[in-house]
Amino acid sequence: MPKAKLLAAISGKNRGILATTTERQAILAAITELELRNPHPQPLTTAIDLLAGNWRLLYTSSQSLLGIDKFPLVQLGTIYQCIRPTTGKIYNIAEVMSLLPGLNGVVSIVATFTPVNAARVNVQFNRSVIGLQQLMNYTDPDRLISAIESGQKFKAIDLPIERQPGKETAWLEVTYLDDTLRIGRGNEGNVFVLTKS
Repeated sequence: MPKAKLLAAISGKNRGILATTTERQAILAAITELELRNPHPQPLTTAIDLLAGNWRLLYTSSQSLLGIDKFPLVQLGTIYQCIRPTTGKIYNIAEVMSLLPGLNGVVSIVATFTPVNAARVNVQFNRSVIGLQQLMNYTDPDRLISAIESGQKFKAIDLPIERQPGKETAWLEVTYLDDTLRIGRGNEGNVFVLTKS
């Protein structure tokens, strides 16, 4: 079963942080095999209800995302991608655990998306919020999203993200989607495997 094979391959790899080069190649092969069996090849038109919700990252090849774990005295916690099709918004939320008491953080990027075809969206990053969980009253992604949507300003680094002129448009393509698992590929060549949380 390709799905079970992929889940076994990424198990214990800490979202990719602990994967060796050989393991990354095997994981990519397992991802490609599962993508060939995608039950919803046009998710933006036929399975938008499955796409909506909070997704927890199981594995990624994105070194910029996994690089958060390399900062001193911090450990990368749970990473979420929350998709809200009714508002055309994506919320990327990374929990950062500190080795020092009371200094757990959260990094959130708010983006809007525009469908390009039935499987791909262009993504425009709009706002970044980076701060301590305690000062932001962070408990879970839904509460943070509600606070952001209400226009709340946080005791945090809360900045708009300006689009760089001449920079390639970011995009994300959903290459596999079922009730519990989603695979996506991005414009920088990264792959993401997520589970519905």
